[in-house]
Formats: sequence, structure tokens, C-alpha cells
Amino acid sequence: METRKHITFIVNPISGTGDKAEIPDLIAELLDAERFSYDIRQTQYRGHAAEIARQCADDGIDVVVAVGGDGTVNEVARSLTHTNTALGIIPCGSGNGLARHLCIPINVRKAIQVINECQIESFDYGVINDLPFFCTCGMGFDAFISLKFAQAGKRGPVTYVENVLKEGLKYKPETYEIVDDSGTNIYNAFLIACANASQYGNNAYIAPGATMKDGLMDVIVMEPFDALEAPQIAADLFMKTLGNNSKIKTFRTRQLIIHRKQPGAIHYDGDPIMTGTDIDVHIEHLGIRIVTNPEVPEDKGQPNMVLNAFSDFFNNINNVREDIGKDLAQQSRRIQAINKVLLRKLRS
Repeated sequence: METRKHITFIVNPISGTGDKAEIPDLIAELLDAERFSYDIRQTQYRGHAAEIARQCADDGIDVVVAVGGDGTVNEVARSLTHTNTALGIIPCGSGNGLARHLCIPINVRKAIQVINECQIESFDYGVINDLPFFCTCGMGFDAFISLKFAQAGKRGPVTYVENVLKEGLKYKPETYEIVDDSGTNIYNAFLIACANASQYGNNAYIAPGATMKDGLMDVIVMEPFDALEAPQIAADLFMKTLGNNSKIKTFRTRQLIIHRKQPGAIHYDGDPIMTGTDIDVHIEHLGIRIVTNPEVPEDKGQPNMVLNAFSDFFNNINNVREDIGKDLAQQSRRIQAINKVLLRKLRS
């Protein structure tokens, strides 16, 4: 009989916007007890997930599942690189970038079923100034938006787009010198993003053609744009058509060094941090093992739920307009009835 694998679930109780109280019961109900034993750990502070995952790898745990958002996934994943312990994901954040790229269902029940299949593959990950990232990293406008998004009172795709449209036009571009295997190039850019996976999260596709198995990162240089061009750039992010935009320059490389004139923010998987003028980025080829969805290849992507969200949003607006119209019509009929009564009384 096959020896049962052991899984540790690391739950971040404060990530995302949803309640995770039911997740332990769902794990108990749905996880295949014949194939897996498990335990559940809850994080108590920033960095705790990384500590737990590191100990799990040292102890030879088969799979460590990050139950949370992109920050929790990054913490767990960076402790499992170059080990035999695989990363699993139950996405419960506001963006869920890596989960969406790997086609891990956002629905918790379906995500647990993917874990039951336990198909494990090796993938690339990136490193920016010694900080591991698994989806994207970046600087300039990219990191600026990460700061704004992190500070926002609300989460989700609408908040992200609002920040892109409102704050992006205030941000002044910088000059960057990029050195890679092909030589040195100088760009005046709003942002430079380095993508190991295809998207930031929320189905915002910064690098629609990116794959996590080619040993290369997709580098995206976004040139300055004006108010009329901003909505198209935002739309291209969600429509997987950013590469067709004239303001976007892209190339692929294994490593690069970026020089800028002043220190500033960078981000790794959406987590912003201040750093200096020199930025080193490279890819570690097939350096992490991840539980994947056997039914959907890595590069196929999920249905664009963001567009559905916008559709629902505008439908709600239309519904509100209809309700207001009905109320106004009803009030008008009431006023007309009152006027008729008043006229009868005056005539009498």
C-alpha cells in the first residue's frame, strides 16, 4: 500500500476579503484521507508563513499549501525553493496572481480537489535584489501602483483599475538603463515589469505569453502615456492584448541589471519595498515544485473573471437606474393623484 503523503496547510486568517473559518471543515470533508494525512497551522504575524514553511521543508513534509493571497503564497513559496517539498495553493486573496496563472480554481472546494490529484511539476521563479518572486516584479509606476493598492481601503479589480487610471497620470516617468545579454539600452519609462508568470492578479495580464518553464522572464517597458491613452492600456491589461499597444516594448531574457538615477520603490509579487539605484533580476530555472491543475495546462489561463465583474458592476448601475426610474414614476403618479384631489376640493 502506498504511504500516505503529509500536507501542512498554512492559513493566513487576515488575507483577502473572505472569511476562512469554514476552510478547516472543508479540508476535513474533502481531502482524500486514504492518500494524505495533514495538519493546519495559522499565521500570527508577517513572515510567520515563511518560518512555518521552512521548518516543513526541513522536516521533509511532502506538500505545504498556502491558504491566502499573493503575499502568503510568496512567503510559503520562497521557503520551498530548491527543496523536495511542493507548494500547493488554496487562493483566498484579492489578486491570486500565481493561482490564476496556474489555473488553480478560486473556489475552495475545487482547489482542494486539485490538491487531491497531487500532480506536481517544477517551475521557474525569479529573484530581484535577493528577493524571490513567482509572478512579477517591477519598478517605477509598477511599484507606485503596488504601494497605492496596498494602502487602499478596498481590494479587488475595480480598485486596481481606479488606481491605474487616477494615480498613473500623476506619476512622472524615469530614465532607466537596462543591461542584459544583448547589450545596454536606455528607456524613458513609466514602469519596467519583469514577469515570470502572465499576470499581476485579478486577471490583469502584464505578460500574456509568459510561461514558468522556459528559463526566461518577459520584460515589459511601458512608455509614458497621456489621459486619452490610459483607458486603452487598462483595457489591454485585462484583454491580454497589452503587447499590441504602441506604448509597450517587450523582450525576454534570463537576467538583467537596471540602473536608475535615484533610489525608489520596487515590488515583488505586489509587495512594495524601497531599494537603491541598482536592481538585479534573474530567473532560477525549474527551482520550485508546485501542485498544478491536471485538467488545464499552465499557459491556457482562466476565464476573464474581471470582465465579468465589470459587466456585473455596470448591470448593477443599470438596475439602480431602473429602480430610480420606477420610484420617480411612482412618485409622479402620487403627485398627480394628490393634485386631482386638491383641484376637486378647490372647485367644490
